[in-house]
Amino acid sequence: MEHQGLNTTMRRILLLINCLILAVGICGGPLMMRLYYVEGGSRVWFSSWLQTAGWPLTLIPLAILYFYRRITEGSNAKFYFITPRIFIASFVIGIVTGVDDFLYSWGGSKLPVSTSSLLLAAQLAFTAVGAFFIVKLKFTPYSINAVVLLTVGAVLLGVRSNGDRPEGVTSKAYILGFMMTLLAAALYGVILPCIELIYLKAKQAITATLVLEIQMVMCFAATAFCTVGMIVNNDIKAIPREAKQFILGEARYYTVVVWTTIVWQCFFVGVIGVIYCSSSLMSGVMIAVLLPVTEVLAVVFFRENFSGEKGLALFLSLWGFVSYFYGEFRQTKKQNKSPKTEMTTMPSESV
Repeated sequence: MEHQGLNTTMRRILLLINCLILAVGICGGPLMMRLYYVEGGSRVWFSSWLQTAGWPLTLIPLAILYFYRRITEGSNAKFYFITPRIFIASFVIGIVTGVDDFLYSWGGSKLPVSTSSLLLAAQLAFTAVGAFFIVKLKFTPYSINAVVLLTVGAVLLGVRSNGDRPEGVTSKAYILGFMMTLLAAALYGVILPCIELIYLKAKQAITATLVLEIQMVMCFAATAFCTVGMIVNNDIKAIPREAKQFILGEARYYTVVVWTTIVWQCFFVGVIGVIYCSSSLMSGVMIAVLLPVTEVLAVVFFRENFSGEKGLALFLSLWGFVSYFYGEFRQTKKQNKSPKTEMTTMPSESV
């Protein structure tokens, strides 16, 4: 139930669900974005906008949770839980997310999908460091081992990216896209711990409703930021013309656009859900461990080469994934032996 503290079993179930949602987003998002560019799309601000434009979809689970509260609590049910303080913090993080979306989209327009490995590798490292300083996350030998293995594995996937420069992209544009991608990684590595910090400093119970409200405000702010960029860059006027020139056809252009928004929304919902059920570092680990899946899908759909480095990276990523979860399992057993087993980010809700 939403209003009760989550026990270990429920937390694991919710974590699994959010991991699956995140998997859809992190595996499908980069591929959809690359499909847009490969088939004739060229509007970077529009591509950035698509990453968070699906925020209205969050209203569906919010409505379901509200009606559930109406049934269980009657007229005393709250319509929303977000406070002005949390709203402002979420909105600011959302603006930063919009900046990150632009950096990532610009880099994605110049780089092949395989080069996203460097983005994910750097993002995990920055998330680990950010979580250590921002939310005082304690490292264990298992989490350190996972970070190292996943980072090395992801970097290996990007080693051969220099030979994968897309046709028509100059060396200067490629290098600039590479730097933009790394900057986006650094920025998102800070965003994840900041979301966790909101939970820790909320001074109220963190429920599923509040988590979804925070996520919706963040994506709304990011979308508003990118909308301004689209207006300034005249992207809105250019979209109909771009749709007619799309290689796959005008109808499929809009199909790609719609599914891109849905898939990226899965990413953001999954990320914030994993942070809610575990930690920002866990989100970083999940993003990194799903990297090989993205690489395999890139090989299948975009005919990218699957080199020996990619095979080794797959092994290291799976090793890191197992290491992290083994550490989590040991930590959970220790918590079960202590009087308090609930996480500080999930106290019982009092309304």
